[in-house]
Amino acid sequence: MQIREISPEDNSELARVIKSCLEEFDAAVEGTMYTDPSLHKLYEWFDKDRSRYWVIADENQVYGGCGIAPLPGESEKVAELQRMFLSPEARGKGFAGELMELCLDFARKEGFSKIYLETLPQMTAAQKLYTRYGFKRIDSSMGSTGHNHCDVNMLMDC
Repeated sequence: MQIREISPEDNSELARVIKSCLEEFDAAVEGTMYTDPSLHKLYEWFDKDRSRYWVIADENQVYGGCGIAPLPGESEKVAELQRMFLSPEARGKGFAGELMELCLDFARKEGFSKIYLETLPQMTAAQKLYTRYGFKRIDSSMGSTGHNHCDVNMLMDC
């Protein structure tokens, strides 16, 4: 497995990984990525200015990924860490930390001053990772992500 930038051919495999992860965490519901219109078009979603998405993959399969993009409905200085999902085969191998480093470095290079994210209460391992990298819980959501079921909101200074 290695980390590389997303390609159009990754869309369907990545959607499968994300849906599987949400099912694993009992979050296959409206208001999460499970029903997000971008789920099957992540390459296109991140194929724009100041946006990037990386996948964990080998020659046969995609095992997850994470991206960074401007946070809709907020200042141009606020980015959102988006769509971090790893299949069980990719967990515990250091990939989440590598993805975080890539996203944070990219955000800094793009001139973002804050990074926001949303997650679910039951995703405690992800929250520990985010906290290690400097994210702190905040009381309310930011921007207009459309993920109203993700009620753990976190923010960090870049």
